[in-house]
Amino acid sequence: MAEQEQNTLTMPTPSAADLPKAYEPQAVEAKWYRFWEEGGYFKPRPNPERKPFVISMPPPNVTGALHLGHGITSTVEDILIRYHRMLGDETLWVPGEDHAGIATQTVVERLIAKEGTDRHKLGREAFLERVWQWVHQYKGRIQDQHRRLGASCDWSRERFTLDEGLSHAVREVFVSLYEEGLIYRGERIINWCPRCMSALSDLEVNHVDTPGKLTYVRYPLKPVEGESETRTRYISVATTRPETILGDTAIAVNPKDARYKDIVGRLAIVPVVGREIPIVADEAVDLAFGTGAVKVTPAHDPTDFEIGLRHKLPAVQVIGFDAIMTKEAGPYAGQDRYEARKNLVAELERQGLVVKIEDYNVPLGHCQRCDTVVEPLISKQWFVKMKPLATPAIGAVKHGLIRIVPERFNKTYMDWLENIHDWCISRQLWWGHRIPVWYCETCGEMSVSREDVTACLHCHSTAVRQDEDVLDTWFSSWLWPFSTLGWPGDSADLRRYYPTAVMETGYDIIFFWVARMVMAGIHFMGTVPFSTIYLHGLVRDAKGEKMSKSKNNVIDPLEVMDKFGTDALRFTLATSSTPGNDMKLIEERIVGNRNFANKIWNASRFVLMSTAEVGGGVPDISAVKPRTLADRWILQRLNRLAQSVTRLINDFQLGEAGRQINDFFWSDYCDWYVESAKVQMQGDEAMRQSTTAILRAVLDQSLRLLHPFMPFVTEEVWQHLYRLTESDQSKWPASALIIAPWPTAQEQFVDDEAEQQFSLLQEAITRIRDARNQMNVESARRIPVIMAAGEYVVMLKEQSPLIQFLARTEEPQLHTILESKIEQAMGLLAGSVEIYLPLAGMVDIAKELERIDKEIAQAQQECARLQGKLSNENFVAKAKPEVVAKEREKLVAQEERVTKLETRRAQLAG
Repeated sequence: MAEQEQNTLTMPTPSAADLPKAYEPQAVEAKWYRFWEEGGYFKPRPNPERKPFVISMPPPNVTGALHLGHGITSTVEDILIRYHRMLGDETLWVPGEDHAGIATQTVVERLIAKEGTDRHKLGREAFLERVWQWVHQYKGRIQDQHRRLGASCDWSRERFTLDEGLSHAVREVFVSLYEEGLIYRGERIINWCPRCMSALSDLEVNHVDTPGKLTYVRYPLKPVEGESETRTRYISVATTRPETILGDTAIAVNPKDARYKDIVGRLAIVPVVGREIPIVADEAVDLAFGTGAVKVTPAHDPTDFEIGLRHKLPAVQVIGFDAIMTKEAGPYAGQDRYEARKNLVAELERQGLVVKIEDYNVPLGHCQRCDTVVEPLISKQWFVKMKPLATPAIGAVKHGLIRIVPERFNKTYMDWLENIHDWCISRQLWWGHRIPVWYCETCGEMSVSREDVTACLHCHSTAVRQDEDVLDTWFSSWLWPFSTLGWPGDSADLRRYYPTAVMETGYDIIFFWVARMVMAGIHFMGTVPFSTIYLHGLVRDAKGEKMSKSKNNVIDPLEVMDKFGTDALRFTLATSSTPGNDMKLIEERIVGNRNFANKIWNASRFVLMSTAEVGGGVPDISAVKPRTLADRWILQRLNRLAQSVTRLINDFQLGEAGRQINDFFWSDYCDWYVESAKVQMQGDEAMRQSTTAILRAVLDQSLRLLHPFMPFVTEEVWQHLYRLTESDQSKWPASALIIAPWPTAQEQFVDDEAEQQFSLLQEAITRIRDARNQMNVESARRIPVIMAAGEYVVMLKEQSPLIQFLARTEEPQLHTILESKIEQAMGLLAGSVEIYLPLAGMVDIAKELERIDKEIAQAQQECARLQGKLSNENFVAKAKPEVVAKEREKLVAQEERVTKLETRRAQLAG
């Protein structure tokens, strides 16, 4: 086998009895990851007959450790990659990290601030050296954490957004878009962070509804000819930012507003500074907001900026880039913006120009990285014209070239693209891709170039300086699906692996990244970058709250893996989620899935030990021959599971796929078939051989289905399964489970009759077990059972040994119908089968009647107490409603208990 030449695991061949009694994830996880990675299992395995399956890993920011958001991303993508690898697809998962401009620079600036310095004292070159030190440290840490999560990505193709190749791609894109007229430099209103001292895109601003004030201010109207100067007219406006009054250059009203028709065109006077400003009519004004008249401050508001352009208004900047009032603010120059607000409102009140002040929720914009309140300011920045790029991206989804999962996010995607604004791509930072533009000190011209410029491209002067700014982080990551494959070069990887198959990420960055990648892919590669966008939800705490350090509810995935094992965390993340919906991470689920990993180990160990003396290895599932109803049933159930799980994974319903595998393995295989096999293994040699074959083959197929979700425990068990049953590796289906063929449906095992009959048998056994528990029958005691089985007499007769073993009964007395009533017997029903359990065979009736009478008396006494309490008007009136409701629930429960006890007594008394 070619696959087996990749690697061999050096380990002794123990006997089944040598297997550890408990599964210890810490003892196997690092071993198997090293085995896979060093053996080349993560690299694409060429298969020209199938289309490659490729995922570009969303690159984590190099700002620190991975969190649970990265955990769900890694888990989902690894499930898809491992599944397609087992299908035989040529799979490639490209890993990488993002330089994260603002975020990384902020982290390092805080670090050096503790050392008593800052980036300006260090200088650009020395500061960047410090950042690179940080990056090298955290890149390695992030990669190691991905390894802990079991991410089977091709580390030989790992990329970083500031790699030389990706930097070359960024330059090519910038210059190309500039040459096409889609990148321009201009003065526009932008989001400015006074802390980071950088422009931000709209998507880097978090809008938080914040309690604030709406201040109504009167502006005097300048008298016109014929109007008395002794009686001043006013126009009132409402504002949430009184300090910007100082920069007003107009008042705007809606042209349809009849209240203001007679004053459009007149002049108003800005309070305190005395500037005369026009009253203009503009459709942008909301008639329902405030007084219907709004102040226009083009230098400090995006809408006002557009109004200013339409009406050719001047822009007066009164708040500086450091959030301090400028000299244009007159008496408030040098004050902090909020201090100026307070002082200006006090002055307006003193002058009698404040009409009223109301409480008002203000949607304040905060810098996504440092949480400082941003300022809309006019600044000369670099922008990308987005509408020409957005149109093809809209068409890609509209015409089905890209599928979004879940589909409801189609509208979110479309709404943003259809209302898109130009993208501000320049950032006033040092860390990142420096803008490839040089300015000539001699002729004043600008050179935009793919290569570094040492002499002006216009006058050839050497007095040139490069633009100080860097590009928005997303400007490099929107190229990720093709820049990581070698674009703009013509690489073999690019030809083979672009476009990719799936872009899997959180729904919260559909604008930041996903839509932009679609635009870039279509524009530069001529085709969409991926065929499917899968959006997972956010991971929240057990209460459903977003995790944050301030709430002290952040869960470290490394701590969870150390405590419960990686498989338990992965399976919890996978099965707690549905596409596009947030999930609650509850520790009880992680514990339950750790127990599932233990169940896999314990069941497998039992199978290996109980079949150790039987030869035959692990047969191919298609070769096994069912001999019993239980055999036929488990193969039918496995067949149906393989079909269902394959369909669910193809539909990205990974959580449901995982849940179905869990149910099958825990219930069908362990609780029913393994238990049935204990009876079958008491049969003749042929029965033992066939039962062993099915036990091993179904275990093998179950491990394959489960492997993408829980790779470590399944690889460990699978290797033991083959090594302990077949030492000749040439007979193995693969050298490792990671590349074992995915289970496929076997037509010969479709057997609805077996499923129907065994389900009836399960129901009968379960009813008898429940009755035993209800009657507190000792577990070792066998009880008599009588059945009126109708058409199922023959089938139940054949399954009599199973009933005896699993329900702890004597040999069942089977009848087609019963001619007479069974006295003093508990009657049960399983489907159409009547089951009677003679009570004398289960309990000492006299003693049981005495015990039940005591229980009835106690329950009736409790009912009387609760009835008395609830009939007390004082209690009902004064107690909290929830307390009263709780007492009523207790009463109902006790009344039901009395009814059940009386029913049981009647059965016993006959």
